Amino acid sequence: MTTLGDVADMLVGFSFKSACFLEADSDGIALVRGDNVQQGCIRWGDKTKKWPAADYERLKRYQLAEDDVILAMDRPIVGDGLKMAWMKTEDLPALLVQRVCRLRGKVNFTTTRFLRYVIAAPTFSSHVQRITTGANIPHISGKDIASYEFHLPDIDVQAKIVQCLVAYDDLIATNQRRIRLLEDAARHLYREWFVHLRFPGHESVAIKDGVPEGWVQGAAHDFVSILSGGTPKTGAERYWNGGIPFFTPKDCPTSFYVHTTEKTLTESGVSSCNSRLFPRETIFITARGTVGKIALAQRPMAMNQSCYALVAKQHCNNLFLFLAIREAVDYFKQVASGGVFSAIIIDTFKVIPFVLPIESVTDTFGQTVRPVFDQIETLTLQNLELAKARDLLLPKLMSGQLDVSRVTYKEVPT
Repeated sequence: MTTLGDVADMLVGFSFKSACFLEADSDGIALVRGDNVQQGCIRWGDKTKKWPAADYERLKRYQLAEDDVILAMDRPIVGDGLKMAWMKTEDLPALLVQRVCRLRGKVNFTTTRFLRYVIAAPTFSSHVQRITTGANIPHISGKDIASYEFHLPDIDVQAKIVQCLVAYDDLIATNQRRIRLLEDAARHLYREWFVHLRFPGHESVAIKDGVPEGWVQGAAHDFVSILSGGTPKTGAERYWNGGIPFFTPKDCPTSFYVHTTEKTLTESGVSSCNSRLFPRETIFITARGTVGKIALAQRPMAMNQSCYALVAKQHCNNLFLFLAIREAVDYFKQVASGGVFSAIIIDTFKVIPFVLPIESVTDTFGQTVRPVFDQIETLTLQNLELAKARDLLLPKLMSGQLDVSRVTYKEVPT
């Protein structure tokens, strides 16, 4: 029996001045803040802040390394999930910010990789729930993190446990890389056809007013219906924890598809609020909080009032529309003045430029990218199943309930 403080090298981040943060597109060093720590991964994207690269060597103590275990100390639990992650090669170089804790294994006691699974175990999440304090901003302290008690197997058994569990994480990471490549391919093909205008047969189509003949220019509002959502009464238990996903800005994924949500509704919960049950592959866009994030519903979902659902007003391939809206919103964010995109209202869509090609071109494009989207969905669902299998195995291995010597390679994904 030991404590986390006895076997882990723990470090809380540096108090960087937020006024000096650089934006994501700068050449600085990425900062790992609480907002970047998700359940099992570091999330960059619109949450990325950077620090001048000239300071990197001076801040050697706060430099992060591959496999470092990261734990958010403010709002450490979101829904049922712990905000913990580990650093991967693609996340580096990076620096640790205050109110985030870094853990590394101490030599001869444990490895950093084993600590990853100590932190990921349900018993540690239960410990965090017990030690969390603060009404406005729930938080935990380094002292309380260090006080966590657990059974530490010898170093050889630790290595075997890691070997079993990391097989799942490595396959999940491989699938995530494949998903990113597929999504990049879909976006590049969209730009090739509709930005650079090199769609099939473009050589024989005349350009009129800057677009191919027959294409229509306007604003996004001219071509899509903007549908609102709503939230049932939070105190009515019969409305919540059902089988219907309830999409909010917190659920917006880093990839194309959203498949799980923090909260769920019952059928009576959906019927009691302003949200309809939106069908599979509905396009969601976040309007408040994290603004302008776009996702495809992987299955039927309801939606809260901080989002919109976008539906074509006339026949238009939905995969084309999804990529076109992403491209249009990203472009508008770049050219809009600072305060314009702090929130989205329906009138925002009246100033977002949009071009609608002729029906045959969007249909052909949709048929071309459909296999890519199908692969993305398959890999996404496979990762969900892998994570479930790993999470079932993890507590049994960590508690000794399952003898690691009895876990064969046939039980571990390859």
